[in-house]
Amino acid sequence: MPGVLLERAARTEGTDQVSQTERIAAGSIAVGLAVLGLKFLAWRVTGSAALFSDAVETVVNVVAALLAFFALRVSAKPADENHPYGHHKVEFLSAVFEGALIVVAAIAILQHAWDVYLHPSPIEAPLRGMLLNGLATLLNLGWAMKLLHTGRQTRSPALMGDGRHLMADVVTSSGVLTGVGLVVLTGIGWLDPLLAALTALYILTSGAFLIRDSVGGLMDAAPPADVVERIRRLVAEHAEGAIEAHDLRMRHAGPTTFLEFHLVVPGAMTVADADLICDRVEAALKADMQGMLITIHVEPENKAKHQGVLVL
Repeated sequence: MPGVLLERAARTEGTDQVSQTERIAAGSIAVGLAVLGLKFLAWRVTGSAALFSDAVETVVNVVAALLAFFALRVSAKPADENHPYGHHKVEFLSAVFEGALIVVAAIAILQHAWDVYLHPSPIEAPLRGMLLNGLATLLNLGWAMKLLHTGRQTRSPALMGDGRHLMADVVTSSGVLTGVGLVVLTGIGWLDPLLAALTALYILTSGAFLIRDSVGGLMDAAPPADVVERIRRLVAEHAEGAIEAHDLRMRHAGPTTFLEFHLVVPGAMTVADADLICDRVEAALKADMQGMLITIHVEPENKAKHQGVLVL
């Protein structure tokens, strides 16, 4: 039975999940605009370089939210003749671009911090500015938690990237607020541009990690080791009647995991019996993991490599 190719498409991503992620992405735009308004006002009333850095980072948040919404709309499109594997990788492109925007924002903040250091001025209306910034930070915290929770559920790189960036924004905003308070209490003016510079370096690191992870997705990096091991275990436990499974290959693209492997069965086994084994393996994988596209190539026992996954 060599050369018999049994393809299985086990996609559980439904329209409800797509609409949920799109609603979340649209909500990010609204939240980002509200937070941007609050932080920009906080900077305008104080003239603080540290609060300026926080406002600039929020500009990136808004642009990133727009990109995430666009990416999710495109990735939800079904496979077509030009894109037989779907459009999921657009989410990785969105995350790469977001990382690049973070790097640009960090450079802009460093330049502003240097200008403020060379031409210092006192912080005006600090309490009002800190209250405005604090309110924006609380809003960001609540939405970041929502994004991360939904991103994990839907396995969306766009939502996860947006959520991680917002959580980093919460951390930097908290540090900025603490620092501005210290500037007001101590009267040490150079602490303000120093805080802005430290904020820039922090988000620069965040952007670099985001780009690294997203490029890994574009390069078809394998799923995490625990996911790979779980897939191997499920194949071994539910392929009874087969001999082995070898050449397992996996990659992620948005919420979809592509899995392919060769399943070796006894040479006398009929195609129908081999098909039943494939159905059983696929059912187990679908029950345990969402969003999989599975391709199984069935081979006779003389093709066994005596490696890979030995069937229990």
